[in-house]
Amino acid sequence: MRRAEVRDKLRQLIDTRAPGDPMPSERSLCEHLGVSRPTVRAAIDDLARDGLLVRQHGRGTFTSPQKISQEIPAASGLPVPPADGDWLSEILECRTESAGARLGQRLHVSPGDDLRYVKRRRIVDGEPMALEEIRLPAALVPGITAGDFVAGSLYRLLRERYGVDPTDAVQTIAPTVTDAGEARLLGVPLYSPALLFERTTRDGTGRVIEFTRSIYRGDRYQITSHLKLGPNSG
Repeated sequence: MRRAEVRDKLRQLIDTRAPGDPMPSERSLCEHLGVSRPTVRAAIDDLARDGLLVRQHGRGTFTSPQKISQEIPAASGLPVPPADGDWLSEILECRTESAGARLGQRLHVSPGDDLRYVKRRRIVDGEPMALEEIRLPAALVPGITAGDFVAGSLYRLLRERYGVDPTDAVQTIAPTVTDAGEARLLGVPLYSPALLFERTTRDGTGRVIEFTRSIYRGDRYQITSHLKLGPNSG
């Protein structure tokens, strides 16, 4: 039996198990499938890279945990609902920095203007899920502290404390892989699949009030979009 056939057999086995369930040992799989351990191990490695299996050192191999889903409504003007799970944040860095040329252009401020920079690790149901780097024009948020980013809604804070009303955002999503620092903080192997989000948020006057860059685990996070199809849809 070839490696591709072993992968197909393992996919069928995964489909019969719930998220987070243990898989049979490599020895059991070798005996059941009649193949060598290197072939089984290579097939498991392939499925782990695809996000279907998770290796845990000293414990074995498990089906991937259930993904955290973010629902995106189709109709414009509808608020984006919160993602699944119980979300908390761990602050890794918090400082004031000069915008510089690149970020100044992104946030429509002068290169010498101050930005409030926060890097935080998002934790869902007790497990690291994402790394976020948030930048806000410092003039908009005087007195904001690291503790303001630990829990609750940043946008609610902007509205209620600072009178800044986020109304629309442009967000891009691209596939990527984790580097060494990201992998360590997210508790995943180096070069694990990930999603890169970049979001630029404006208020009702068109003023840029936030730029955020985020890395989300590709094995645990998914986006669900609701689409409305008209008569001319392709």
